[in-house]
Amino acid sequence: MDDARLAEELRLTIGQLVRTVRTADTMPPGEAAVLGYLDRDGAMTAADIAERRGVTHQSATKAVGELLGRGLVRTEAHPLDRRKLLLHLTPAGSSRLAEERGRRAEWLGAAIDDALGPEEREVLVAALPLLARLNERLRAA
Repeated sequence: MDDARLAEELRLTIGQLVRTVRTADTMPPGEAAVLGYLDRDGAMTAADIAERRGVTHQSATKAVGELLGRGLVRTEAHPLDRRKLLLHLTPAGSSRLAEERGRRAEWLGAAIDDALGPEEREVLVAALPLLARLNERLRAA
C-alpha cells in the first residue's frame, strides 16, 4: 500500500473510531472538547477554543456558556487585554471530564477485550508510539 492510500485508510479508520467512541459521551461534543482543551492546554479565551476546534466564535461561545452555567468552567479577566475573558476548568469541570474520559476508556476497553486476541492486542500496543509520533509531527506542522 502506498503512503497516500495508507494515510487515507488511517484517516478514515481513526476518524470512525473517534466518532464511535464519542457516542459513549453523555455531554455534547462541543462541551466535552472545551473541557478537554482547558484540561490539556490551560486557560484560554473562547476565540482560542474556536480556532483550535475549527468552529465559529459563536459556536464556541455557546458551548462555553453552557459550561459556565453548570459551573464546569470559570472566567477571569485576561491579564494583557482586560476586554477578553480567560476560561479556566473548575474542579467540577475536571471531575466531569474525568467521568467522560473514564466512560470512553471503559467502553473502548470492553471492545478491545471482546474483539482482539492477545497477539492483536500486542500489535495495537506496538502501534501506539507510532500514532503518537505521527500526531506530534502533525501538531508541529
